[in-house]
Amino acid sequence: MNVLAKAARLQADGRAFALVTVTWTRGPSSGKQGSKAIIHPDGRVEGWLGGACAEPTVVQSAMEALSDGSARLLVLGVPDERPGVRSVSMACSSEGAMEVFVEPVLARPHLIVVGDSPMVDTLRRLAAVLGWRAESVTDPDAIRGLAGERSYVVVATQGHFDEPALEAVLATQASYVGLVASEKRASAVRSWLRDRGITEETLARVHAPAGVDLGHTEHHEIAVAVLAELVAMKASGAGAQVVEVDIPQLAVDPVCGMSVVIETAVFKTERGGEAFYFCAAGCLAAFERATG
Repeated sequence: MNVLAKAARLQADGRAFALVTVTWTRGPSSGKQGSKAIIHPDGRVEGWLGGACAEPTVVQSAMEALSDGSARLLVLGVPDERPGVRSVSMACSSEGAMEVFVEPVLARPHLIVVGDSPMVDTLRRLAAVLGWRAESVTDPDAIRGLAGERSYVVVATQGHFDEPALEAVLATQASYVGLVASEKRASAVRSWLRDRGITEETLARVHAPAGVDLGHTEHHEIAVAVLAELVAMKASGAGAQVVEVDIPQLAVDPVCGMSVVIETAVFKTERGGEAFYFCAAGCLAAFERATG
């Protein structure tokens, strides 16, 4: 499997995942420098990052990275005192070591601009420069199928169909709803929507006039003003992706101290009614010798 190609498809679809890369190894190690894997929010692993000892710890770190949105560097098998590095000891028989970079990949902000004008084109292109998913539409009926709870929608039809476009946007869960219009025009649009049965609570979602107030501006500058407001909304957490992760239940191997996924553990035993789980056969054998 081409891991990077799969990662690109997942990102294009707006799906969260962690991209894991082995950046250094000391043999013998089943993980090889440059090896990559995708770890999904449910803990599934696609690709190759190492053997049974390393994988549970890396998966756990990937779940944490998806939860807080921060990358992390793991060093398994050797002590590492660099700031920000998580060092995990391994006492398995392979005696290998590896360094792994865990990078969360979250959905990019999604901008939908409704209308067809130079300002609309400028706003879409500026958002794309920031790495946002940006698209424009001219059919109000298309909005419902595109906008979700992480979408920012800006209605900029220059009065051609502000009312039906805004009505369609307000029927979605878009995190930001903006109308590019004067105060007077925005008031008229709100009045039309009230007559259509739209509640005041719903109308309060509308940012109108959309954008940071820059005074008298040209069309292209209006796009900058609107994008500035959208960036501020993003910084406040509006439309942020909340990733629900399924962190597997882990046990600690009593011999080497490595994490072991309980559900999929192959090597396990009981002593006095208590279950013990092991990362490898060697650790289980050592435990049985020590405990009789």
